[in-house]
Amino acid sequence: MKERAGIQSVEVGFGLLDVLGKAAGPLMLRDLAAAAGMSAAKAHRYLVSFQRLELVAQDAISTRYDLGPAALKLGLASLSRIDAVKLARERVPQIMEQIGGHTLALAVWGNHGPTIIHWEESPYTVTVNLRLGDVMPLLTSATGRCFAAYVSREAIAPMLKEEITRSQKLGRTDLPSSMAQARQLLDEVRQRGAARVVDTLLPGIVGFCAPVFDSDGHMVLGIVAVGSAGTFDPEWKGAVDRPLRAAASQLSSDLGWRG
Repeated sequence: MKERAGIQSVEVGFGLLDVLGKAAGPLMLRDLAAAAGMSAAKAHRYLVSFQRLELVAQDAISTRYDLGPAALKLGLASLSRIDAVKLARERVPQIMEQIGGHTLALAVWGNHGPTIIHWEESPYTVTVNLRLGDVMPLLTSATGRCFAAYVSREAIAPMLKEEITRSQKLGRTDLPSSMAQARQLLDEVRQRGAARVVDTLLPGIVGFCAPVFDSDGHMVLGIVAVGSAGTFDPEWKGAVDRPLRAAASQLSSDLGWRG
């Protein structure tokens, strides 16, 4: 397919806006130009036009450049039109291929806790008795652990206490027996940036859940991979964990998260 003609100067100038968008703060002209791969004189001409359009602003004292109010308005308008679930659904087939064709699910925080809202079955034979609308436990599922690590303590405290009491009655030594142990488990989830369970929710089943954040840093979605221990790589940074987290990170970035 023949590439459509465009305006090259617009594409070149956008490089400056892209650099400012990724920078940790305002930049001097020389640093901005260098990062965009152009001379300071050329960058300055673009910046003059961008300032007229309010896409870029220059501090009168430091002379540093930063994104302007028009760029903010465009960004906010774009964010208001993004549907995280819709974006994630569209990417499910690609993510499944990246993790080796294992079962993939999407979950959100619902009225009663982490809730499965999309389920894509693996071509492999795996018996996982989960359905759309199922609410996942906080301690025995990767989905629950992931959400519990990132939602407010007030939201999860009653559920955590109930699950700890239940696991104590069942005599489960593989689960936290106190709130302190539960907090330690959730600290580990945050440190790793994902949650994992092996033989915890169901015998012979491994699960990972990677968090997706919005522009405010709130977890809006969990991407869950589930598979049989015989065919599913349970290792951190392994064949499932690494691409799953990369996909979640990319989706977070597309939603405006800059963590």
